[in-house]
Amino acid sequence: MSGWLARTHKRLCAMISLGAGTLLGVAVFAIGPECFEVLRWWQVVLAAATGYFLFALISKYVFHVCPACAASHFDEATTHHFTEIAIPMMVALAIHCTVDGVALAAGHEESVVATPVRGLDASMTFAICVHKMPEGLALGALLLGASFARWRMLAFVAAVESTTILGAWLGASAFHGISEFWLAAVLAHAGGGFLFLATHAVLGEILKQHKALVLGSFLAGFGIIGALVLVFHLRE
Repeated sequence: MSGWLARTHKRLCAMISLGAGTLLGVAVFAIGPECFEVLRWWQVVLAAATGYFLFALISKYVFHVCPACAASHFDEATTHHFTEIAIPMMVALAIHCTVDGVALAAGHEESVVATPVRGLDASMTFAICVHKMPEGLALGALLLGASFARWRMLAFVAAVESTTILGAWLGASAFHGISEFWLAAVLAHAGGGFLFLATHAVLGEILKQHKALVLGSFLAGFGIIGALVLVFHLRE
């Protein structure tokens, strides 16, 4: 059993790092250039900082916004309190997923309005979908650790992750006809959140174990997004 768990954790580390790399790739290759076309550098930094510190504050005072990114931080003592942290964990993740949905809506709207950087919509959708896989697995594992029945775990994971759709709907409603300036500001805000998730995921795992695997998976995800954006750019 311990060998099986070790291999599972190793695979989870690879998935977490791959997802983190794709999120950082979107921030660097798609969101950043797009925002700098519309906003001044200090406006980009300010908007990104709001996204970064929003997730940092939620992680500090509620629960980490990404259970997959925090998976390596749970020690044996913490596992005895899974039942107590299940609700704040799901609340924090629901906020995270809602922001993901808003980012998807903003990316799609920006792709329609003006696209100096090709592939923003597709690359963001791909990155968020890749990130959702380890996120859902980690949430499910933590809920099972909190003694949730399997059917309840599946229902809660589905409910929490579905807030991504809610965020996309809210974003699509709010961003219709909005100026390019505010779209860029929302994208920069989302990019700051992606930066927080990416750095926390990689640093959390790389300081503990599987360093080569973590770095390789992270760079693979980062490179995939860079290649995807380049392909869309060359096709135009």
